[in-house]
Amino acid sequence: MREPEIELLCSQLASYYVFPDTANEIAKVLRARLEEGAYSTVDDDEAFAAAVTADLQSVNGDKHLRLLYSAEEVPETGQESAWDPVAYRKEAEQDAFGIRRLERLEGNVGLLELSLLHDAEIATPAIIAAMTLLAHTNALIIDLRNNGGGDPHTVALVCSYLFDEQVHLNDIYNRPEDTTHQFWTLPHVPGPKFGGKKPVYVLTSARTFSGAEELSYNLQQNERATLIGETTKGGAHPGDRYRVGPHLKSAVPNGRAINPISGTNWEGVGVVPHIQVPADEAFAVAYKKATSNQNG
Repeated sequence: MREPEIELLCSQLASYYVFPDTANEIAKVLRARLEEGAYSTVDDDEAFAAAVTADLQSVNGDKHLRLLYSAEEVPETGQESAWDPVAYRKEAEQDAFGIRRLERLEGNVGLLELSLLHDAEIATPAIIAAMTLLAHTNALIIDLRNNGGGDPHTVALVCSYLFDEQVHLNDIYNRPEDTTHQFWTLPHVPGPKFGGKKPVYVLTSARTFSGAEELSYNLQQNERATLIGETTKGGAHPGDRYRVGPHLKSAVPNGRAINPISGTNWEGVGVVPHIQVPADEAFAVAYKKATSNQNG
């Protein structure tokens, strides 16, 4: 029987999902699917999670809204959130805090490949080190083609090295708290800045998601970077994770991004690059532009 999991998931939607009316519609779909027996033959938790995720996303296509299978047991902590900060810190450390590649290329072009934008309280020293090493390059390529997202505070930190003045980057509305949080570049950063004058190129793909899309969108809306590659995946609703069962947890978006320039975000449509090319060709296009646009 899958009724307990479905009912718990529906209650989480009602409490936390960023759009209450849509949460009701999604819950109706889940209960109807349960009633018609769609989940009754799915004994395997991983297959169940996949089936429910498809139904969760069937109403409005929110790619952040998922039921996740966990091979390791999800502990009952007594807390609403299923977040494990100790396990996450270890994961971030082993991921080099999301810095996949850092290099000064021929022609004094900086390359920063980020696989994730890990939480700022953990990743800040690594981001500072990376941006300090890149500060004196003539042009910068930021590769987000395989980046699945992350912390908006880390997005703001990266952006802080790319502007000379303080810039209002993004707002995030949080439904449970009914608050809107503004994100600005920092007034001061450790070490030298790359600055607001030299060219920046951002590489995107159809896999670029969430916080990586915010970084791309922030720089695009402020006309600070040239985006090269593919239209991104289209997820602008951050959220939290909640325990649904011993090996199941929900990812429920509780917020939405609001760009101060466009007044909207990239949800469902993705971020459209300035120069559209297949993702595997984006680096070559960016590097050619970076070297040909230098003044000496």
